[in-house]
Amino acid sequence: MANDDGLSNLMNAFDRVKAAPRKQITKALLASGNELADAQRHLAPEETGALKASIAVTGPGETTPPYSQPGGSRVAGDTEVIVTAGNTDVRYAHLIEYGTSKTEAQPFFWPALRLLRKRLQQRIDRAGRKAVRDAWSGKNV
Repeated sequence: MANDDGLSNLMNAFDRVKAAPRKQITKALLASGNELADAQRHLAPEETGALKASIAVTGPGETTPPYSQPGGSRVAGDTEVIVTAGNTDVRYAHLIEYGTSKTEAQPFFWPALRLLRKRLQQRIDRAGRKAVRDAWSGKNV
């Protein structure tokens, strides 16, 4: 056999790097989504508790609850976690968040995201960097 000067090792490392991050990043996404949902539940107004109970984390490949805000029912992508508020019983999450002509806004959804965005993004970035490093060195093959 001819000497390929390590080209096959390099190509194998590229293949590992391409495939590796999904599992580790999905864990970080779910952890971040759950942390965000907990913060939103903490900030949501406590009247009947239905609004807090309607805050849901939807993992990859799952469907968001019908009538959820923002965006209604849809399927999360392979590397996507969606946090929503509202369901078939709680269709008023957006009215609480933004207010109406007769009630004052009681924001809970977007303030929690603004508060935690940097921390959540750093967790996901760290997981991605670690996954690529481990795949490149052949640790998680």
